[in-house]
Amino acid sequence: MARPGRRSYGARMRQVAGQPNAATGKGRYVGVRIALVAVLVLAGLKLVQVQGFQAAALSAKAESQRSTTIPIPAKRGSIVDRNNVKLAFTVETRALSVNLRAMRKAWDEVAAKNPAGGQNYETRAADAAKFIAAKLPGRVTEAELLADFHKTTSFTYLVDGVEPSIAEEITKAFPEIGAEVRAAREYPGDTLASNVVGLANWRMDDPDVSKHSLQGLAGLEYTLNADLAGQPGRYVADTKQGNDNVIIPGTERDVQPATPGNDVVLTLDSDTQYFLQNALADYVRQSHAKGASAVVMDAKTGEIYAIADDATFNPYDNKTYTQSLMDLQAVSTPFEPGSVNKIVTATAAIDQGLVTPESVLQVPGSLKVADHTVHDAWVHGTQNFSVTGIFAKSSNVGTLLLAQQLGPDKYLDYLKRFGIGQSAGLGLSGESRGFVPPRNTWTGTTFGNLPIGQGLSMTVVQMTAMYQAIANNGLRVQPSIVKQEIRPDGTVVPKAAPETTQVVSPETATTVRNMMRAVTQTGRNGNSGTAPTAALEGYQISGKTGTGQQVNPATGAYSDTLYNITFAGILPADNPRFVVGIRLDAPDTTLPAGHSAAPLFHDIASYLTQRFQIPLSDGTAPYVPLVLP
Repeated sequence: MARPGRRSYGARMRQVAGQPNAATGKGRYVGVRIALVAVLVLAGLKLVQVQGFQAAALSAKAESQRSTTIPIPAKRGSIVDRNNVKLAFTVETRALSVNLRAMRKAWDEVAAKNPAGGQNYETRAADAAKFIAAKLPGRVTEAELLADFHKTTSFTYLVDGVEPSIAEEITKAFPEIGAEVRAAREYPGDTLASNVVGLANWRMDDPDVSKHSLQGLAGLEYTLNADLAGQPGRYVADTKQGNDNVIIPGTERDVQPATPGNDVVLTLDSDTQYFLQNALADYVRQSHAKGASAVVMDAKTGEIYAIADDATFNPYDNKTYTQSLMDLQAVSTPFEPGSVNKIVTATAAIDQGLVTPESVLQVPGSLKVADHTVHDAWVHGTQNFSVTGIFAKSSNVGTLLLAQQLGPDKYLDYLKRFGIGQSAGLGLSGESRGFVPPRNTWTGTTFGNLPIGQGLSMTVVQMTAMYQAIANNGLRVQPSIVKQEIRPDGTVVPKAAPETTQVVSPETATTVRNMMRAVTQTGRNGNSGTAPTAALEGYQISGKTGTGQQVNPATGAYSDTLYNITFAGILPADNPRFVVGIRLDAPDTTLPAGHSAAPLFHDIASYLTQRFQIPLSDGTAPYVPLVLP
């Protein structure tokens, strides 16, 4: 039996198990306090880190999650002709887009809340497709839009180039459709001067969205892109969470306005350009030529009023975006000009005092140069030709006799003075320098080819510029196609003065110009020039025909059937206003139109006299003997 006043062992055990003693409770209390203090310390350190060290970064991150930088495209400058007729200008457009993920989520939620309402993603997409297609007939179909709405991607563009007013109607009816501000380039003349003006399209291949804008791809749109493009601006705005396309009204800030690009004024005359393009295309059909190019140049200033190939591209039809059509052959494609190049020998011989136009040379029917025999285009024995007659009848042999008196080094010097082998400097892409063989590579036959226009090459612009120097009293002016630029504030920025070269004296140039009037002369007993069909009633015309052999690509030798048919003319010869250069590429020389470019010059010259009301010449050109007894 237990003693009174003492608890049993079991009772003591129950007390230990059920009620902690003072020491144990105190230990636990201290542990909890330590844990709480540790938590508070850690929280405090984290707070210090966040507020003291990471505040700026976290603030920026939070700002970026609700703010979007929106680029402001700069308006691209216009390209106009010399009379301010627009050849290219910019209009504001919209690109319709849709966030497919957000659209599906929103309309699935609508359907879940109102299952009896009949509206879900499928019906909404069908309604949107039908509405948009009706607003944009011929631009997009319902089927195409439905296919876009059912893409597996989260975002897609629907239609580009939408008028802003129509885009507003669409987004008002379907707020889930976005309308991105863009711009489109308009070319009101379609193919008019298109391979001069070029092409600009909206580019989005740069990851920097601020650089998404109209960018030049060809022609002056490309080479003058920096001047035309301007500088884009930007602004910051808050956007609704989950949809960066929806800006919260009134949150726009930090606006940096865009700076529009410069307008570019060309030397071209749209009406003359239109006429020239059509005249070339028609003459190519008549002559069965592979192609043709021509230039109309101001005789005094070197400004180009028209420059064209027979074929070009349509900026609205990407099927015509071929390199051959987008390039301007008149500046990019050099060719061997044939007898048009005889102007160099004629000018040099007169300038050096070797002969006068009336000097008489005995010209045989052929001439041996090194191991090569040169013939005239017609069979004849030795004849007496005046110097005027040598060039008016385009005698190869007579030209070489004069060139031999001149010598190869002086001849090469005159070639350089005329700018052959040098860039014309128009600033168009693909511009060729042409080719003159270096003097140290000349062989015995080289000097038998160059004076008659073989073995060297030039572009139509370079060929025309040679005759511009003769028309302008011996002063060659660098050709130009850009007249000036106009800044957004209206300030006119003229182009730098063109480079000039005094090729020969004014007296020499006048003598040669007068001598070349005989090319269009009609006479008896062999006294007709090579281009009577270039003559224009009431006007004196100076000019020169050319027939240059082309190289047969199959054999690498000169062809007997493929030719460059050329003509360069001055209108009027007594008071020059324009110079016209023409090249036909491999026409059928058995046809009247393929045998000579003189009739085409006549038509162009006739148009120019009417378009620019050129006064009649002071009398007809004097008749001069070409072949003497």
